[in-house]
Amino acid sequence: MDIDARGPRFGAALTTVVLAVALISRSPWILAWQTLAFALGAAGGVHRSPYGWVFRTLVRPRLGPPAEFEPPEPPRFAQAVGLVFAGLGLVGFALGPAWLGLAATGLALAAAFLNAAFGYCLGCEMFLFMRRLTARPE
Repeated sequence: MDIDARGPRFGAALTTVVLAVALISRSPWILAWQTLAFALGAAGGVHRSPYGWVFRTLVRPRLGPPAEFEPPEPPRFAQAVGLVFAGLGLVGFALGPAWLGLAATGLALAAAFLNAAFGYCLGCEMFLFMRRLTARPE
């Protein structure tokens, strides 16, 4: 079943804020929260992430009906990519080296910002690119 395309973008906006705070503060605790949010989104889909819940219960009822839907697989893959980068950032902030935490968190932040501000999901594009690479020609 396709999902409301506004949901992942809303989640990306919240993710942008959380990752910016984590990057500025270098807090492994804040980054751990975002890592958990990514893990839940990767495991159960974006509708099962904490930000998906906020969108579904608090935001979407106040909006009009969605004009655009998208398949859930690309955003779910994007959550898995975010999980990898947030996990690397968490290791860097908690155990070192600090540059790893800064670089990985910064890259995750850049990707989340692109989605939130411009609707361009890097992880989704990676998913579609990989699907084209592995598709069998007819």
